[in-house]
Amino acid sequence: MTVPTITLNNGVEIPQLGFGTYQIEPENTREAVRVALEVGYRHIDTAEMYGNEKEVGEGFRDSGLAREDVFLTSKLNNGFHAEADVAKAIDQSLADLQVEQLDLFLIHWPLPGIDIDFVETWKAMEQLYRDGKARAIGVSNFQTNHLNRLRDQADITPAVNQIEVHPYLAQDELRAYNAERGILTEAWSPIAQGKVLDDPAIVRVAERVHRTPAQVTLRWAVQRGDIVFPKSVTRSRVEENFALFDFELSQDDMTAISALDRNERTGPDPDTFNMIPS
Repeated sequence: MTVPTITLNNGVEIPQLGFGTYQIEPENTREAVRVALEVGYRHIDTAEMYGNEKEVGEGFRDSGLAREDVFLTSKLNNGFHAEADVAKAIDQSLADLQVEQLDLFLIHWPLPGIDIDFVETWKAMEQLYRDGKARAIGVSNFQTNHLNRLRDQADITPAVNQIEVHPYLAQDELRAYNAERGILTEAWSPIAQGKVLDDPAIVRVAERVHRTPAQVTLRWAVQRGDIVFPKSVTRSRVEENFALFDFELSQDDMTAISALDRNERTGPDPDTFNMIPS
């Protein structure tokens, strides 16, 4: 099965389906990544704050795949927003992953309440992009008010905005804002940590198309044009989550799932979240 790619605003191609590594313990990450790549994933999403970049790199090397065959994303640690720290942070990520360049590097959170302006952080991100340390740069968990400040003060438009998106948090307004500015939406927590899988509307669609609720939910995200990266350490589930491109949902199915939106987050609110690791 071939995963489609989408073109970022700088011409780089990104696979629409990736493998997420959030909340995978370091001791399980190496094998999980190796299995995902064996199944067919070619896009791995990690972050310094996940604590498993080194093991992601090990899993990639165990796969035997060439560097150009795998799209690697990581994210800036919340504790390294100062301009002088951004380059150090990506250098550490590159060392841990044992690669010379990331495909995509993101500001993990805007942290609007700390004493370092995320515009300053973004300026440092622009420099590491010019230095060739990442093929593309973007943001994660940015709201429209954060993106407006980058639009007004930055030189480079983010390639992606990775945000929480699932049927209970459809984020249509923010997704539309992203699209208008050439920013691709990446959806984290695409099944709301499993909360949507028992929803009667999703179960009904799954029964009709003879797929699992997880596959239906992920397919909904794919058909909306989002980039998604489910995660699991169970091979059968990894395979299930990969099998999204040999069926389609009808417009009625899409509408029924979208109607479940109730603006319910599973994670923090980006307008108030200011956590810096100790």
